[in-house]
Amino acid sequence: MALTALADPSRRRILESLRDCPRTVSDIASRQPISRPAVSQHLKVLQEAGLVSARPHGTARYYGIRRDGLAELKAYLDTFWSDVLSAYAEEVHRHMGEDNG
Repeated sequence: MALTALADPSRRRILESLRDCPRTVSDIASRQPISRPAVSQHLKVLQEAGLVSARPHGTARYYGIRRDGLAELKAYLDTFWSDVLSAYAEEVHRHMGEDNG
């Protein structure tokens, strides 16, 4: 679900805007080329995907990156990287065997 959530460029921009610190919807919206209601909808998708969490503070809600969600996404992507490296190593060994034979 995280990959689907990040497929949208607006959601990627919103997530990137949270890189430095948690922000309110208003603060996030002021940095985006989309409306405040649209930002709220995108935050909901990011939250459901486990990439963002909300913390109430007084009358405001602060949205921040959920590091665990990013770790899960990284672990998933790392499985592909491991497969690629393994395939590359096998190909190198295969070619080295051909050169020696």
